[in-house]
Amino acid sequence: MRVTQKGQVTIPLDVRRALGIQPGSDVNFQLDEEGARLIVDPDRAAAEIARIRGAGDVALTTDEILALTRR
Repeated sequence: MRVTQKGQVTIPLDVRRALGIQPGSDVNFQLDEEGARLIVDPDRAAAEIARIRGAGDVALTTDEILALTRR
């Protein structure tokens, strides 16, 4: 992958999924003798999951939800 003029790169989807990186996730870079490491704050990810837990509470049955998705 290439670095843009602004120093940006796209993190591949499989890497984002494996690390639990979502839009708005905080990531850091750590330099060591071997190069740079991408560090994902696991506490931040856990807080985000806790924040959205229950956000989809709806008084619909599974059959009603499936009917909506099949329209």
